[in-house]
Amino acid sequence: MSAAAGTGGGRGTAFRESMVGSIRLDGEDHTRSVRLDLRVTADRVLRPLGTTQARAEGRVRIGGWADDPGAAGELEISPLARHRIRYRISFTAAGRRLTLDGWKSVTPRRPLASMTRLPFTLYEDGARAGTGALRFPLASGLAPFLASFRFPRRESGTFAAPRWSGEPGRTEVWYTTATDPATGTGVWLHHEVVAPADGSAPYAHGWAAVFPAGGPVTHARFGPAEWTRPRDGFAADGVTAGPGRLAGSAGDLRWDLAEQAEGAPLFTFPRWSWRRPLLPAAQMLPAARARYSGTFSYGDATLTLEGAPGATARIYGHGNAHRWAWLHADLGDAVLEVVAAVSTRPVLRRLPPLVFLRLRRSDGSTWPRRAERTAVGWAGGGRFRCAIGLPTWTVTGRAGLRRIRVQVTQPADRTLALEYTDPDGARATCRNSERADAEVVLERWWGSWRTERRWSLDGTAHAEVGTR
Repeated sequence: MSAAAGTGGGRGTAFRESMVGSIRLDGEDHTRSVRLDLRVTADRVLRPLGTTQARAEGRVRIGGWADDPGAAGELEISPLARHRIRYRISFTAAGRRLTLDGWKSVTPRRPLASMTRLPFTLYEDGARAGTGALRFPLASGLAPFLASFRFPRRESGTFAAPRWSGEPGRTEVWYTTATDPATGTGVWLHHEVVAPADGSAPYAHGWAAVFPAGGPVTHARFGPAEWTRPRDGFAADGVTAGPGRLAGSAGDLRWDLAEQAEGAPLFTFPRWSWRRPLLPAAQMLPAARARYSGTFSYGDATLTLEGAPGATARIYGHGNAHRWAWLHADLGDAVLEVVAAVSTRPVLRRLPPLVFLRLRRSDGSTWPRRAERTAVGWAGGGRFRCAIGLPTWTVTGRAGLRRIRVQVTQPADRTLALEYTDPDGARATCRNSERADAEVVLERWWGSWRTERRWSLDGTAHAEVGTR
């Protein structure tokens, strides 16, 4: 589990900015076009009268020479205190590591020109490699720039800490999934606390499962055991899942894994639903992407993981849904998380599945911007749709100028069926595969629908379908 933030801690600032211009590289007698697209984040609300340090991620394109979508750096935003907004952005071009360094010199005599023009110098290992200038296009850029401003709540603490505080009829889950890049083997660790609805003592239990490529799925359960509520994470029956480490045993399965979280927490459900448990259940990921290293032994085999991609997620609520589908897909330059569920409540169980879909890109942006968008649409219309079934299930939907199609396939020989028990004693069956296939198509409207990205996962998607 990552030691990611968990409780309120003020607000930050996030916005997007795009600039275009030209550059002349040293040693060349002509100029090249330049485009800079940035997502800027700061840990505090911008201070117009002071100085704000911010992080920047995005894309640098230089005509015929560079196109780096992994550019990153920093901004010093000080328009009044120091009369400048400084940019230092590092990127790669033709195998060379370069830094774009420049600043807007803000002056009240020419406020518009000084706030929209960025002269810069290009450096390589401290030596000058070129000079140029960028400009902010007011006519086409001002509206999206202003619309991009967000003031997200900053978090502090840890999402690993147990949520349950004594109420009957609750369940709490920590689960981790990962794929070994060397062998294609999938791993699933499930840790759960159940507080029965009849007020009897809570108990902790769970299981571990391994999905070898070309071999049968193997699993074993641990518990039930007394729940003693550790300060952070899960600990029961010799099994621990805390910030940065997961270890334990179940049957002849043994594991000891270090976790390195990457990126910010991802709230699949609305952020408020995790802080205020008003929904039947809520799910979130302390880190949308993580890397796992260590050993996982099963039978006579030992799997050694080195930087295996995966994630740890949390669930807290009243129990399992009437029907549900789940997907975690590491797409390389993005992470896709999907939860589709039908409530067990008598009236709601007649409705189609509510879909929560979040696509986190490598620049830190998330589509759709609000988690509620895919579940309820706008004014009741435009909800995303999910057709739950096996071996294949699908999700489709549109938000803004983009639409998505997701098809998940869970082959029977790569799928494990396990039974869940809810706090009220009702039972449900999940069919989980840590070696599922997925096809994801993201389209954008440009007068007609055009494919923006297409991803295909062969045995590396993590998926589940649950039924009563």
